[in-house]
Amino acid sequence: MLKRARFTLLDWLGCCIAAQGSDVARAFARASRVPETEVMHAGLTSASCDAQQAALLLGALGNVLEMDDLHRASILHPGDAVCASTLAVALRADRSGAEVLRALTRGYEAAIRIGRVAASGGYTTFYNSGTCGVFGAALAAMDVMSDDETAVADALGQAGMMASGIWQCRLEQTFSKQLATAHAARAGVLAAELAMAGFPGARAILTGPMGFFQSYYPGADVAALTRPGDWALLEMSFKPFPACRHTHPAISAALDLASRAASAPPGHIDIHTYRAALDFCDAPCPTTPDQARFSLQHCVAVALSKGRPEIADFDIEALSRPDIEALRAKVRLHVDPALDAAFPQGYGARVSVTWADGTVDEAICPAAWGDPENPMDNSDLIAKFCANAASGRLRPDQTDRILGAVMDLPDAADLSALKSAFAMAFTPTPEETRCP
Repeated sequence: MLKRARFTLLDWLGCCIAAQGSDVARAFARASRVPETEVMHAGLTSASCDAQQAALLLGALGNVLEMDDLHRASILHPGDAVCASTLAVALRADRSGAEVLRALTRGYEAAIRIGRVAASGGYTTFYNSGTCGVFGAALAAMDVMSDDETAVADALGQAGMMASGIWQCRLEQTFSKQLATAHAARAGVLAAELAMAGFPGARAILTGPMGFFQSYYPGADVAALTRPGDWALLEMSFKPFPACRHTHPAISAALDLASRAASAPPGHIDIHTYRAALDFCDAPCPTTPDQARFSLQHCVAVALSKGRPEIADFDIEALSRPDIEALRAKVRLHVDPALDAAFPQGYGARVSVTWADGTVDEAICPAAWGDPENPMDNSDLIAKFCANAASGRLRPDQTDRILGAVMDLPDAADLSALKSAFAMAFTPTPEETRCP
């Protein structure tokens, strides 16, 4: 399990590195009184930055480019809060690599088990990555600090008091989605620190008559909380493409079609998928990178025209490419009843293309590349990390140092190699301009 957990951590780190120069990162830096170009430095290497602030900064980055991991049944991206809180605490403590990975694994387990209950009725107005992720962040931080059972219970109790996040952030152009995960990461650390200080928390915070489930998700299947099963970390989906996960099954199907495309251009393109994908990702004319990452039309147009979508395919310049605009205009969206019934346990899509010469091709993707049934292998995850690191402007030697340190974590007696790799990659040079 520890070897699996290191790839989970590596994947999240790559997502953060790729986003370190984003507008979100710069805004969080300004609000935190950190130089705009030093978010990763402050979160991972700065001795002047405490664990709470580090968790806040790191927790804001993982989902910026929509490449963060996903647990389907819980509709939850646990890594954004759990990885951030784990590293924020661990890098400021004396712990072995195995202890850090065990804390991360247990944090994922807590967040996902609570998330399964929350999502047992499908989507709600609450953003599970924030509301449920805070419990995983608190347990992981607590695991790094202490194994005292009373303190663990207190930490979870305080985490429930700070659970927050609502989906209005998706209906407007905001950075609030990043705030939700950043808050969950920081609140998890605060909950653990309060517990260590002897701050009692409610023991029935989850299942009490005025507890988390009754207040946020009334009617949810609470039995799922303790249902036997393998480690939830093994059920994670990884994202090969920088777009909302709801677009990935359609992208995978479109890539299959592109590999056997007719010579004539498409007449029209039909995407059949589940209702939630249309609710979140029906954007025929995206005008910003964020809108494009939540556009089935754009993602499928890119896949059909050039192959695998990359970060650059969501830049402003790419949105106005005539060939992409023309393909987007030919896309029609449909709800498939069978695929809709399978959600959220399954995320599937069927894409058909009617070519201008009248021929029709169809591809079905019941599980997108990166899902447990169609996994990215270790080399795929390493390639994704290296590509994200390059996008975040790390040199190859810096990328290799971080990669090696993370891969060695299961047998590392301490975190010295990881700290050294982070210092090499993120310590600013004297020539770099700093904001006041």
